[in-house]
Amino acid sequence: MKKIIFIALWSIVSLFADQGSSIKVMELAQKGERIAKVMCDTDKLPKATGTIEELMLKIKDSKACANLSKSKLEAVAYFISNGSMKSHHDHMDVPDNAKCPVCGMFVSKYPKWAAMIKHDGKVYYFDGVKDMMKYYIFDGDFPYDRTHISKMIVSDYYTIEAIPAKEAFYVLDADVFGPMGHELIPFKSVESAKTFMAEHNGKSIVKFDEITDKMVMALDGIEQ
Repeated sequence: MKKIIFIALWSIVSLFADQGSSIKVMELAQKGERIAKVMCDTDKLPKATGTIEELMLKIKDSKACANLSKSKLEAVAYFISNGSMKSHHDHMDVPDNAKCPVCGMFVSKYPKWAAMIKHDGKVYYFDGVKDMMKYYIFDGDFPYDRTHISKMIVSDYYTIEAIPAKEAFYVLDADVFGPMGHELIPFKSVESAKTFMAEHNGKSIVKFDEITDKMVMALDGIEQ
């Protein structure tokens, strides 16, 4: 019992830490946008590749900005990497009563992790990509015709923007936990995925078609 309570408390602490990290990134990106508009020649700024530290060096080398303090330089790097972070109107609209068909949790409580599959006119919401992939892969547990899937959507970790699941880039098994523990964390761009992986000890970046049953089960500590 003590072990179960400890795991539950750890999951709650991890979730709030994760939310705090996302808010920090959003605030830095928005601050960086303001700085870039006033103090930089935006046409000369580097492309969004590499880690935040590498971007900071590239901004310096580009001479696109006036002399920036380290904190302002970091903010501009976050802006380049993640955009203005203002596109929250594109997030997934999850009904309050929608439950994940895999674990039974209420998905609307975790909007930044929400995923969705639509098939045969029915919409199913998931509290993370891991559970969505269980539903998609394990037809023995969830029998339905996969060819009838008309839509699959996941949420970009940084912006919460709803993006096509098959176009996303997923960071595997980082030190940031979702509602159900270890996750496949989705991003709209490979640059954002690389930045996150470098900062949060991700194992690799994979595309949708590279996600396997063994990969999904290993996130729960189950070896096949």
